[in-house]
Amino acid sequence: MSDYTNKGILFKNDYKKDNEKAPDYKGKINVDGKELELSAWVRKGGKGSFMSLSVSEPYDKSKAPQDDEGSDLPF
Repeated sequence: MSDYTNKGILFKNDYKKDNEKAPDYKGKINVDGKELELSAWVRKGGKGSFMSLSVSEPYDKSKAPQDDEGSDLPF
């Protein structure tokens, strides 16, 4: 088995569409054995093109807000 510690990978974000705030590339990175999400945006600056990066905790669907059917809210 390969060791992916302190390595990552990015893929072109096919879901970006017309949302300019969405990252151009998305992937995963392993930092000291912990897997994190990696996002990248292609930017242009005074010295040419570069990538702006963001690292975040993986999205946990189980912690996402749920639609409360039967709640006491009138809408």
